[in-house]
Amino acid sequence: MNDYPLEVQGLTVAYQKKPVLRSVSFQIPAGQLIGVLGPNGAGKSTLLKAVLGLTPKVEGEVSIFGRPYREQRKSVGYVPQRESVDWDFPTNALDVVMMGRYGHLGWFRRPGKGEREVALECLTQVGMADYAGRQISQLSGGQQQRVFLARALAQNARLYFMDEPFAGVDATTEKAIIGLLHELKKQGKTVLVVHHDLSTVREYFDHVLLLNGELIAAGPTAEVFTPDYLQRTYGGRIAILQDFAAVPVGKV
Repeated sequence: MNDYPLEVQGLTVAYQKKPVLRSVSFQIPAGQLIGVLGPNGAGKSTLLKAVLGLTPKVEGEVSIFGRPYREQRKSVGYVPQRESVDWDFPTNALDVVMMGRYGHLGWFRRPGKGEREVALECLTQVGMADYAGRQISQLSGGQQQRVFLARALAQNARLYFMDEPFAGVDATTEKAIIGLLHELKKQGKTVLVVHHDLSTVREYFDHVLLLNGELIAAGPTAEVFTPDYLQRTYGGRIAILQDFAAVPVGKV
């Protein structure tokens, strides 16, 4: 395999013997912002979890920079869906971000002044430095999302996976997130984002993957985010207007 940030070959995932993803294969280019799109139940989150070993796969191979994920953990950052996190866990924002440094410490080292400084800088990047000592349960949804983004930044990864980071956030947080994504791109990082707002795809992403149980298309946004591919992905759940605005029919 070539050293793509991510290469997936023949990935199949099933829940209770029911296939969720079938024979998915693709490669993603380095230093790009990649959107993962598809209707509810298309397997978008499952794809990320299978790549990260959080969901078992039936078959298929996954390569991170040419090697198995277990050998590249330090190169990968992950922001899960906010709804999947227990926000009642008794810890503050700074401690959550410092968790992103654990992979750099080894087995017996405890986080010290250097890790604290890195964590504070990451909180500053997402506009949350003033909330470092605040319990995460006391933060708004958008603030919680920014804390998790800061934790991913603290990992100093080369490849980031973000599962619907824009879902349910306010306009200020959305602006902060997209600014962060562009900064990561400037640094040569690669970011894979599960996304549902089709109206922002062309503005936000360089490259897209269209999923609906299987891979419909993958490639540069200008080539793949087209009425034909979108109809094949969403079927009757999407309307394509004359100016090519993709409008979901109900939540997608």
